[in-house]
Amino acid sequence: MKLDLIPRLKHTDSNNFFLLAGPCAIESEDMALRIAERVVEITNTLKIPYIFKGSFKKANRSRIDSFTGIGDEKALKILKKVSDTFDVPTVTDIHENSDAALAAEYVDILQIPAFLVRQTDLVVAAAKTGKVVNLKKGQFMSPESMQHAVKKVTDSGNNQVMVTDRGTMFGYQDMVVDFRGIPTMKQYAPTVLDVTHSLQQPNQTSGVTGGRPDMINTIARAGIAAGVDGLFIETHFDPANAKSDGANMLDLQYLESLLTNLTKLRQVVNTF
Repeated sequence: MKLDLIPRLKHTDSNNFFLLAGPCAIESEDMALRIAERVVEITNTLKIPYIFKGSFKKANRSRIDSFTGIGDEKALKILKKVSDTFDVPTVTDIHENSDAALAAEYVDILQIPAFLVRQTDLVVAAAKTGKVVNLKKGQFMSPESMQHAVKKVTDSGNNQVMVTDRGTMFGYQDMVVDFRGIPTMKQYAPTVLDVTHSLQQPNQTSGVTGGRPDMINTIARAGIAAGVDGLFIETHFDPANAKSDGANMLDLQYLESLLTNLTKLRQVVNTF
């Protein structure tokens, strides 16, 4: 995959990591624009290639009364507005084959959720749109097995594919990141570390996923040191009241200091 082929992506010659960041789900136009404006400001200063992330709907929920979205086309139009307003590419996840063509009309990157990355028809549908495809490694999959998911995309005639590690299940209610998997998956495609989902604590008795946002700095720094190509960070200006995954999101007020330190670390890693 070539970063400079992603529409509107800036700073691709900076030799910095690239960033997929934004809220877990699109809650409203105001919240999406507010988050995007701040992240664009930070990433332009630090010369980080930036892709705005937001789910237009959430399908993998623990409870039937969990927030799933504000309406598919309404949320997708907000993603398009973010892209047009700030001149940045966008990414959203899809869950059904029909989502691929629909979402491709509005965003630049289609993301396959970790639970669904073995669904061949879904992966192929995303690939055939011609959009960049981001394959999230299943919590139940080895790094080596992701080569087959990548091959499904390339065999469909699409070479624009990346892989994202979001941790591996450790017991019932915890995730771990095996950093040995980073160089392994980099053999198949550019590799991203999903920092915030790797700190989830799923399967809580309440039916609401927990998290360890206090460990975001640690996991992100370890990812940069391990040589990841990009980072994935969900962020919100009010995580406690976010409608989805608030327990593991980064408070937006801390993003600038985190990315500043990670950029400095990346410069050191680049010298090796």
